[in-house]
Amino acid sequence: MSEDRPQRPGRSGQTEDPPPYRVYRAGRESPQSDPGRRPSSDPYELSDPDERERPARVDRPYKLYRSAPRGLMQRLRGEDGPAVIDRPSRGGGRGGGGRDEWSGDDGAEPRKVRWWRRRWTPFRVLRWIVGICVFWLVLSFVLFMISASIQSGGSIPASAKRELSSGPNMVTGTDTVLVLGLDQRPKGSKEPGAFAGGIRTDSIMLWRIGGGTSRRLSIPRDTWVNIPGHGQSKINAAYAYGGPALAIKTIEQFTHIKINHVIIVNLANFPVFIDAIGGIDVHTGRICSNISGGAKNGGFSLYLKPGEHHLSGIQALTLARTRDNACNAASTDLTREAYQQQILNDIKSKLVSPSIIPRLPWASWDAPKAVRTDMGGFTLMQLFAASEVGGSAPTDILKPTGSPVIDGQDALVATPADVRQHVAKLITGH
Repeated sequence: MSEDRPQRPGRSGQTEDPPPYRVYRAGRESPQSDPGRRPSSDPYELSDPDERERPARVDRPYKLYRSAPRGLMQRLRGEDGPAVIDRPSRGGGRGGGGRDEWSGDDGAEPRKVRWWRRRWTPFRVLRWIVGICVFWLVLSFVLFMISASIQSGGSIPASAKRELSSGPNMVTGTDTVLVLGLDQRPKGSKEPGAFAGGIRTDSIMLWRIGGGTSRRLSIPRDTWVNIPGHGQSKINAAYAYGGPALAIKTIEQFTHIKINHVIIVNLANFPVFIDAIGGIDVHTGRICSNISGGAKNGGFSLYLKPGEHHLSGIQALTLARTRDNACNAASTDLTREAYQQQILNDIKSKLVSPSIIPRLPWASWDAPKAVRTDMGGFTLMQLFAASEVGGSAPTDILKPTGSPVIDGQDALVATPADVRQHVAKLITGH
């Protein structure tokens, strides 16, 4: 059968007529575009027989631009806006050189411009710093919320929550928060009486907080009061008799103030949180304290000279519990209350100072472990924000009018008129 088509050479030496077309390598200009080039007599010759030859730079009648950054990471890499890309076409792809940028004279080798090699401007450095700070704050917030959620499982009992009164949020309104510090010893402690049962409150404080207000009233733990269902006794015994619910009821009856929230500070976990924020700075007189026999007998010891001191978590805990100061016979339970308030004030100062930034994730994780409260993570954040807005007003201490021995116990007695006066100062500020 005959066919009307051109003949080409076969493997057996037979010849065929050349085809009516030429084969060109992709990405190369055709011979017709180059008037100075002579056509080859070989119809099967490729347009670029020398594969090692690099194409000359071609001037286009247009420019290529990079698209504007679409994400945060592109902006952090410094891709501020469209950048001119003027590069020659290369073999092997549409548009040539992929992501390689050309620089220098024509025919220069391509190179990738990495983000760290770009010119660092003050504005770009500032953006990096702001981005890292935002990430650090978000991480700390997430850790705080997770830790607070975990701790809420072992929060105060339902009986205590029923004794609390509802109140406004602490951003626009003012609440009364009861802060109780327990004398519970750490697990494994050799301190005498560590597991004798009947845990009592080592410190009692009412905190009026929110709406630009921040005032505190400390009630000495030996104040003689009536405990509902148990008669007359020291106010710190209410927790031992009936837990936080009875403590709330007793303090409300004694002060005639409705309590909206309660925070129970576990002194056993308190040192961990103090260490997480880098310790605290306090001003003291001469301190010679040996609690429960001192450190030699499994208790705690603290010796300080008069002046400023930087205390670790254990040292701060010992100062907060010091009642008998061998170096100062005039030291009383009221002196200890003043030291406790100073510790709380410095904790608050540390939490809002720039020095906390490197430690913030660890402090955020440990803070909820030191307390038990009815407040969730968001309400605690309101509390911290309100405390910063309200400032640090001087802490008032309910001073007793007498110190009699009742039923063999050294007690502190405050008259109803004195209680009303201190409560009015807590509520109104004067």
